[in-house]
Amino acid sequence: MATLPTWIDERIDPTLDKKLTQRHVVEVMIESDRPFFSIQQLQSRVSPTVSKETVRNRLNELREIDVVAAETYPETITLYYVNHPESPWPLSPEGQRALDHDSPLETLSLADFLRLRNSAGIRTLVLAGFQLSLVLFCVGVGMIVLSMDAPVEASHGLLAAAGNLFVACLVLLGAERLARKVRDEGVNGAVPTPDRSGPK
Repeated sequence: MATLPTWIDERIDPTLDKKLTQRHVVEVMIESDRPFFSIQQLQSRVSPTVSKETVRNRLNELREIDVVAAETYPETITLYYVNHPESPWPLSPEGQRALDHDSPLETLSLADFLRLRNSAGIRTLVLAGFQLSLVLFCVGVGMIVLSMDAPVEASHGLLAAAGNLFVACLVLLGAERLARKVRDEGVNGAVPTPDRSGPK
């Protein structure tokens, strides 16, 4: 039996002796990866032997005590979700915290990276690697045309690539911050000018 959040435990009626309990319906909704459920989807998960009418009755009871909410769409489709008070529907608090991160890379820990467990973070890292490889390739072609040496040279190709990638990232970061400052404050605000008014 799953441990329900306190706010749900306090609202559901444990004394209701019915074939399908409120607790079981909520447990199924919380344990599932789905944010929304139709009555048919819930029926197949709680028990195929329970009628749709029974599932609808439990959902209506849960709606009355504000544990479950619903949205009705065209063609009379109604979808139900757990009405978490801590975050906007239909997100659980955990889902809301996950969305609060600016990018999947912020949730990618070293342990997750080594075990290849955070798929979104690893995919973001790989895509960033592809884009930076293209940037380095273009910079390399430009430096060959201009007969310039790479900023970082090393006896091993991987060390040289890592050093040059680090320099490219620093330049990109500085350029992005300068561009953002220009957008926010205009050219005069981004480029400081000396005060020539002098003493009065």
